[in-house]
Amino acid sequence: MQLTGTYTALVTPFSSNEEIDMQALKALVLSQVKNGVTGLVPCGTTGESPTLTHDEHRQVIARVVEWGKGANSDLKILAGTGSNSTKEAIELTRAAAQDGADMALVVNPYYNKPTQDGLRRHFGAIADASDIPVVLYNIPGRTNVSLSIETVIHLSQHSNIIGIKEASGDLNFMARVIGSTSADFSLMSGDDNLLLPILSLGGMGVISVISNLYPSKTSQITKLYKAGDISGATSIFYSLFPLMGAMFVETNPIPIKHALAYKGIIQDVLRLPLTTLSKNHRERLEKLIDEVDKAL
Repeated sequence: MQLTGTYTALVTPFSSNEEIDMQALKALVLSQVKNGVTGLVPCGTTGESPTLTHDEHRQVIARVVEWGKGANSDLKILAGTGSNSTKEAIELTRAAAQDGADMALVVNPYYNKPTQDGLRRHFGAIADASDIPVVLYNIPGRTNVSLSIETVIHLSQHSNIIGIKEASGDLNFMARVIGSTSADFSLMSGDDNLLLPILSLGGMGVISVISNLYPSKTSQITKLYKAGDISGATSIFYSLFPLMGAMFVETNPIPIKHALAYKGIIQDVLRLPLTTLSKNHRERLEKLIDEVDKAL
């Protein structure tokens, strides 16, 4: 299986009582499919996976598979199944496979700070136990540990590890990963604002936050670039660029949830310890959305 294109890192909509808003989630999934994304990523960082119970985690993945693939059988589901417990990550990955996910996105173990040997064993054990392909997720800003280039190369040789979501922000590291791994091992941008340079390095696409809001336009960046229309891809990229940065004025998914609520797509509700966007950032974000809407 080749990992390529635009995957939306889905938010998990909540109702006012902080229960999962399944109606809003279904509408979001169907809108994403209608607007041409390659795949969906439920229960990742943007989906507030740390605050979901295991039952909720499984329910969200199962419903996203049902609604997404029901609308487009070619849609790919890359389910977030990471944990800082290898045993728990294996259980979550197996459950996602049983519920119809195509691939599992597994984040670096957080808090316990394993060595590189521990990371190799962790991801290797999950890949060995999984019936679906595994995608590494390197995001040291959240996990306080980063995969080394040697570890990525080692893991890329596992037959069941097909790619990496790279969110370190280090383009030099990403270039080394792309240059040191086989062509069937995909590097996906974990940051919208680095998508264009990552494509130029040989990256295969993006796991996107902004595509919750603008799925069609975000998808077009990679599609146009891969088709050789660099100018067209660049134009769309820069039309969204200011808003891409604004999605991280506070911890993700705080800004994207406010943006979706501003557009009437979901309610602006998060579970503690995350809180809604502070007032001093709301006006700027809403102004940027209005500007982008007029420009697109």
